Amino acid sequence: MTTYRTRAAALLAAGAVAGGVTAASLSAHAADDTGTTSDSSSATAGEPGPGGPGGPGGHGRGGPVDAAALAKALGVSEDKVSDALDAVRDELRPDADSRPADGEQPTPPTDEERAEREAAFVTALAEELGIDEDKVSDALETLRAAARAEHRTELSDRLDQAVEDGDLTAADKASVLKAFDAGVLGGR
Repeated sequence: MTTYRTRAAALLAAGAVAGGVTAASLSAHAADDTGTTSDSSSATAGEPGPGGPGGPGGHGRGGPVDAAALAKALGVSEDKVSDALDAVRDELRPDADSRPADGEQPTPPTDEERAEREAAFVTALAEELGIDEDKVSDALETLRAAARAEHRTELSDRLDQAVEDGDLTAADKASVLKAFDAGVLGGR
């Protein structure tokens, strides 16, 4: 395989991975915007509302965290966490006037806006649960890191299969994983 074709294959693989992440993020966000609610087993800390992809605890910073895992990390009941997440989502949900019109693409938030939304989410969730903000923030970060590690492992396994099938080289795999680790693929 020529160098050009090898690089093209690596870029296509990276695009496919990034496209899959984007499609999953957009479909999850679209479901949240339609006003549908999740049951407690699928309630996530990553969907409080005000940021969409990249919002507080959202899909842009490592993916959603389920209520059961957050409850376990905080030492409270899953029902309490689910109720708190629902309340915080409602509290922080943007007004209909601030949402893009149908068919319009939302403007991605800046890093500063993401940080503000994350801080507002953590503050509201901690208040709703009656738990120290630092404890909530640490629990969310720990769960996001674990989810990111799991995502990286799954990606590595898929890349191993592509190398085994002859679709990619080991160097291609290393490049894709390097891009993932740098935050270029799969959010930050």
